[in-house]
Amino acid sequence: HFSVSGTGETLGHEGGGAGGYLHHVIRHTALEVFGKRLDEIQLTTRRNADFQEYTLSGTAADSTHREIHFAAVYGFRNIQNLVQKLKRGKSAYHYVEVMACPSACLNGGGQLKSDGNEKELLAEVTRLYSSAQHRSPEDNPVVSQLYHTWLGGPDSEKAKQILYTQYHAVEKNVSALNIKW
Repeated sequence: HFSVSGTGETLGHEGGGAGGYLHHVIRHTALEVFGKRLDEIQLTTRRNADFQEYTLSGTAADSTHREIHFAAVYGFRNIQNLVQKLKRGKSAYHYVEVMACPSACLNGGGQLKSDGNEKELLAEVTRLYSSAQHRSPEDNPVVSQLYHTWLGGPDSEKAKQILYTQYHAVEKNVSALNIKW
């Protein structure tokens, strides 16, 4: 969370307690693909609170029915389960937010340690992050100013070069050193 209003007002983004932008990605996808603004995001909790699934479904602008699947996966055990699903080709996710710490960044190594109950501290920190005013990046005047003054606009070549990436398959290097005998 940060203050960019110049008034000392603490701002954040929805889902910001975890430190990720999954909720923003879901809302932006709903607007771009289905032309809908989402007021509320429904989640399905899998085996535990650190593996959450989200699905957007509806009729897209091209009149086809689409389902887009998202997941938030926190903690090494859940990450390992996700990787196994991916290796077997059993994952239907289009976007996955992955964080190594259980309960995401709120429970990360950089957080203060409590001198009492760790669960109570995590609940209090979660409550505090949730109480901050949320503002999407599109509605933030400072973000807009940065895009236009520093990047030359959201669709500029500089913005694409700095802010976007593409998937590139990593070729396996086969040598006698990495063959399992």
